[in-house]
Amino acid sequence: MNNSTVILSNNQLPHTNVLIHYWVAMPQPENHLFEVTLHLVNYPLPILDLKMPVWTPGSYLVREYAKNLQDFAAFAGSEPLFWRKISKNHWQIEKGDAAEVILRYRVFANELSVRTNHLDATHGYFNGAALFLRIPGWEEKPIHITIVPPHPEWQVTTGLPAVTEEANTFLAADFDTLVDTPFEIGNHDLFHFHVLGKPHELAIWGKGNYKPQKLLEDFHKIIEFEAQMFGGLPYQRYLFILHLFDQAYGGLEHKNSCSLIYHRFGFHIQDKYERFTQLVAHEFFHLWNVKRIRPKGLEVFDYDQENYTDSLWFCEGTTSYYDLVIPFRAGIYDIKSYFHHVNEEITKYLKTPGRKVQPLAESSFDAWIKLYRQDANSGNSQISYYLKGEMVSLLLDLLIRSLHHNQLSFDDVMRKMWQQFGKEEIGYTPEQLKEVIETVSGTDLTDFFDRYIHGLDELPFNQYLEPFGLKLVEELETEPYLGVRIKTEHGQEIIKFVEMGSPAYTAGINAGDELLAIDGIKVGKNQLSERLKDYQPNDTINITVFHQDELRNYSITLAPQHPHKYQLRPVEDPDTTQQENFLGWLGVPLSAIK
Repeated sequence: MNNSTVILSNNQLPHTNVLIHYWVAMPQPENHLFEVTLHLVNYPLPILDLKMPVWTPGSYLVREYAKNLQDFAAFAGSEPLFWRKISKNHWQIEKGDAAEVILRYRVFANELSVRTNHLDATHGYFNGAALFLRIPGWEEKPIHITIVPPHPEWQVTTGLPAVTEEANTFLAADFDTLVDTPFEIGNHDLFHFHVLGKPHELAIWGKGNYKPQKLLEDFHKIIEFEAQMFGGLPYQRYLFILHLFDQAYGGLEHKNSCSLIYHRFGFHIQDKYERFTQLVAHEFFHLWNVKRIRPKGLEVFDYDQENYTDSLWFCEGTTSYYDLVIPFRAGIYDIKSYFHHVNEEITKYLKTPGRKVQPLAESSFDAWIKLYRQDANSGNSQISYYLKGEMVSLLLDLLIRSLHHNQLSFDDVMRKMWQQFGKEEIGYTPEQLKEVIETVSGTDLTDFFDRYIHGLDELPFNQYLEPFGLKLVEELETEPYLGVRIKTEHGQEIIKFVEMGSPAYTAGINAGDELLAIDGIKVGKNQLSERLKDYQPNDTINITVFHQDELRNYSITLAPQHPHKYQLRPVEDPDTTQQENFLGWLGVPLSAIK
């Protein structure tokens, strides 16, 4: 590379009044292309480097946002500037002594998720990491963003403060803030409400069977409860963006907003509505846990590569523990609904064989290559840090409560983490997290962490449930055990998962095989369970499948029934201490769950 490409290190860059201004237009939204213009003034160096993030905080997968960027061009006035691409997400422009640089590019946006961009004739939605380029070394500079809607009636909603003298123009304090603030542009419904004296907004895109007043009432309950738990709200204004879509679910947290996506008709059935309130509670809880209480590995974001931490079990798993209990504590659903949801989570955990293979800390560390990249063997080799982290948080909460007669709980862990690390946004190490939990519990948790977070010991649910008058009860399947999960696709019964160690696994049946027949008789849609009920454990059956278009037959000996689900139930004749512990934990008598 010639001398003109030599770049000063960040601490050598001269102090200048660099101005960074992005324009985002969408003149033909039905073509799914955002048209982005960057106006850069007073950048002092002859070579300008620009990089697009490969991931966005809160979603731990390298998503290669640069794959959607096209039509890159750079100008000084009307004169084109020479540029080159250095790597997959790195562009370099030879600007010379030009005082102003105009950069133009387009981004294809047709993926409707909370972590990507979506643009069509009805709206535009984007995340900063998936749309904007950063200038290495200048991430702390303020950034102006002007939105150019395709129609005058389209409104712009975002958590950024508006620049009052310019239409549809907003100011991000720095690049991290820009990445952390999604935009919703269109004819969405916008509801305003106040909680604890602070303004909140709910922007809803898409049609659905929600009732606005009910949503706002329950949002209010969740916000107020979580604020009470942490001692106030750490923002001046908050925005919820809700996308309604078919068979959709997800959320992404931000410092003063969150994006939610949910099934458009998921609001009238009670169980589905409760699941939605859990999603809201989860993303809002991240205001503290993750956005401000962050592991050391996420204290400063590196947008070019993976950011590793062993503590995602606390970031996401503990948040998942609270997303079940907060709607109950806030009065949105009752104790029976709470236990229904807890039982579902415990069942999901205990029916995942990968819990015996992957430790919880490793699951956190390997999120980048495993959790978001599921394959046919994932259930056998992995455990979600959301799911096991939730289980571990439950046990730790029960441990602290039992040791301190409900005068202390995991709530106190969260408050201490907020005071010690969150308020000043100081990243914590795994050792510091353990130390805080030990300080609150008043006991050495080295054995607990070694066995259940870094090791593979089975979680001793009953040991921690017993002081609260509870036990974990399993219910067996009614048919003998084969060890496959089936899904109907295009009229075919496709084997989607083969459980490790099961009769089907031992016989050599593969995920992806098409199930055809048992003992020479066709297995129709959703018939497998009923057909297996005709047999007893230790019976040998002949299963016929198509494996990669080849007809194959397997002789398989069925095993005894396996658990179908797990449920928390009161112990027989709970004593006074157990009943008091339960009442102190959940505020209702133990008899309420019978």
